[in-house]
Amino acid sequence: MKLTTITQITVDGVVQGNGGASDEDRRNGFERGGWALGAGDDETRTFIAETYQRAEAFLFGRRTYDLFAGSWGSVEQMRTHPIGVALAAAPKYVASTTLTAPRWADTTVLGGDLAAAVGELKAKPGGELQVHGSGTLVRWLLANGLVDEMTLIVVPVILGQGTRLFPDAGPDLALDLVESRADAKGVTIQVLRPAGRPRYAGN
Repeated sequence: MKLTTITQITVDGVVQGNGGASDEDRRNGFERGGWALGAGDDETRTFIAETYQRAEAFLFGRRTYDLFAGSWGSVEQMRTHPIGVALAAAPKYVASTTLTAPRWADTTVLGGDLAAAVGELKAKPGGELQVHGSGTLVRWLLANGLVDEMTLIVVPVILGQGTRLFPDAGPDLALDLVESRADAKGVTIQVLRPAGRPRYAGN
């Protein structure tokens, strides 16, 4: 399977607290939650729903898994939405060393050697192994060279605080642009593929 990440992100790279609940993620004094609420036009929302529908399986970090299980996996109106239906129909994997009794059907906990476990999933035949949200997990997957394709859904806002997807000091990575579009509300979608290390002056 191809491992793809799908991330809502601000112009200054923040991924923390994008959801509709203002208290969704208050870590480190974060007070600007819900910044993605209402972002994007109908075309972008259709793109996101269709992305979920083509997944062969889903991989989550623990925090995003709990959020999704309590919403897409539990709230009837969300469960019957095309995204909820797609999530229910596919196997779900969660990277966690503490989760012992997942409450969402068809969930497998990946503990221990995560790199080996993700490698085994990627080696399976099929379409996409998708990672939605899960910023900490995405950073780790990028650092370990396990991401095949990234979709960044960039919301036109600068927060000035919050956890960013890319660390201040981390691995460098060249990216090839596969697709780019902008919607009527200024949300841009960039589909990118890792392409080794960047070239620098003097190289």
